[in-house]
Amino acid sequence: MACEEGSKKLKLYSYWRSSCSCRVRVALKLKGLDYDYIAINLLKGEQKSPEFLKLNPVGQVPVLIDGDIVIADSFAILMYLEKKYPHHPLLPQDPQKEAVNYQAANIVCANIQPFQNIPVIGYIKEKLGADEMLAWVQGHIRKGFSALEKLLDTYAGKYATGDEVYLADLFLAPQIDGAIRRFNLDMDEFPLLSRINESYKEHPAFQDAMPGKQPDTPPEARD
Repeated sequence: MACEEGSKKLKLYSYWRSSCSCRVRVALKLKGLDYDYIAINLLKGEQKSPEFLKLNPVGQVPVLIDGDIVIADSFAILMYLEKKYPHHPLLPQDPQKEAVNYQAANIVCANIQPFQNIPVIGYIKEKLGADEMLAWVQGHIRKGFSALEKLLDTYAGKYATGDEVYLADLFLAPQIDGAIRRFNLDMDEFPLLSRINESYKEHPAFQDAMPGKQPDTPPEARD
């Protein structure tokens, strides 16, 4: 399904390796929404340009534009998409499962992802070296993944909270991918997340949204 008839095409300001942007890309794919991809190179500091700061004063991706509406922050964007484009819902009807989806999403976005942001790991690498930086990131990922293994143990099916894709999966897929590809994390100690990740690899919406397949992905990083 494309954008609603008569509406302007959605625009997504994104960076190929941004896990926050990836969450939104997955949602757009799941909901069948067409969008223009506008690349923001975080390594070149394009997120600090005056033009971009008008869209998001925090200077981060993603940013979604829907007509005259501008929304920054991946969680806010996902909730907006869920309300305006309710087909293929991102949240289950069961209130307990809905709460688990929010909890899993927040473990990723509050307890893992902030500790691997470019400014954070760049600072640690500068002050303490590459080995300490990697240990720092892996430690936070392991802590979060251990919590997710316990949280999802009684809910997981093919995906995080059953056999349908929901909000938790949108946060988990890019985080697991980044943990493996960027930070060389050994996933053997996380069998449940590893099993779920195999399902993501078979789902077109996830695979089309992954970092290795974006317009601004460097040639050496393409899948």
